[in-house]
Amino acid sequence: MNIQAPLIVDIEGLSLTAVDQKRLRNPLTGGIVLFGRNWQDRTQLTALCAHIKAIRKDLLICVDHEGGRVQRFRNDGFTHLPAMRRLGEIWTQDGKGLSGEGVLKACKAASAVGYLLAAELRACGVDFSFTPVLDLDYGESSVIGDRAFSRDPRNVSLLAKSLMHGLQHAGMGNCGKHFPGHGYVKADSHVDMPVDLRSLKNIMQEDAKPYEWLNNELSAVMTAHVIYPKVDARPAGFSQKWIQEILRGKLEFAGAVFSDDLSMVGARVLNGQPISFSQATLAALSAGCDLALLCNQSLNGSSVIDEVLDGLAEAQVKGRWQPDELSEARRLALLPSSPALAWDDLVRSVNYQQALACLP
Repeated sequence: MNIQAPLIVDIEGLSLTAVDQKRLRNPLTGGIVLFGRNWQDRTQLTALCAHIKAIRKDLLICVDHEGGRVQRFRNDGFTHLPAMRRLGEIWTQDGKGLSGEGVLKACKAASAVGYLLAAELRACGVDFSFTPVLDLDYGESSVIGDRAFSRDPRNVSLLAKSLMHGLQHAGMGNCGKHFPGHGYVKADSHVDMPVDLRSLKNIMQEDAKPYEWLNNELSAVMTAHVIYPKVDARPAGFSQKWIQEILRGKLEFAGAVFSDDLSMVGARVLNGQPISFSQATLAALSAGCDLALLCNQSLNGSSVIDEVLDGLAEAQVKGRWQPDELSEARRLALLPSSPALAWDDLVRSVNYQQALACLP
């Protein structure tokens, strides 16, 4: 019997097909990630989440829902959330630094964003969002861009902590990304293999600082599909040095570690050679990831998800991968432990109205 369900998969449409249901029943499947194509309105989303939980209550229903341009569900009551850079701008707008009112205003807004984000998702049955972005805004990365709070790791850490408090208030965990930092490189790991030539010392003093300062508040961390050759020839998501030695060891992080999407170009190359989806999954898990994210592979009758599930089962039988009880405990810890407010009750609540009033 498996004691770890490490694969987070996707579905094609607005409801579960027979193929989707079979995949979700597989004991190696630990959750599902939703996209805009899985959204029509709140009624449909709520029904979809209820169907997923009817198949297995322990499945973690996830989404990339940050605010700004990365907000999967829009309209039909969902609040339009600002990009994180907007919160960083509020921080600095009075020019007085930590002594100014901008800091307090920005932190209150960040907490409000976190609460609204989590409470609205949970009211529809979604368990978890991959947020906040902890990357620094160097002004170079198009894929990160306004998703980052600030260039200053101190600002990023305090704003992220405030947003995480809002998430927690609504009963949702959090996921800092993309470790150790994706903001410095120009290349987009969705379509390229980014390489960051900086030293370990430089990265640890800048990009990794939020992970150090927030190590006890973070529920989960998502790794970057970026190679840092002065540290390891492997991308961070496939690197024992980054995950086990630095993140787990030096930074003392004890929560769940996600790979980023293994269908991205940056995840399909290892040691200069192209690798399959199954090889990428095994590489991520062997490096120390607890959960492997496989997105956009249910489309047009693709069998990739089935091939990865079969490959993982075969690897277990042949001793190339072994389930880990601690990894499974970390996954289960991401499930909400408190009941969610129904939508109508939520929007009438004092907390919700106060959060709306704090939005920029």
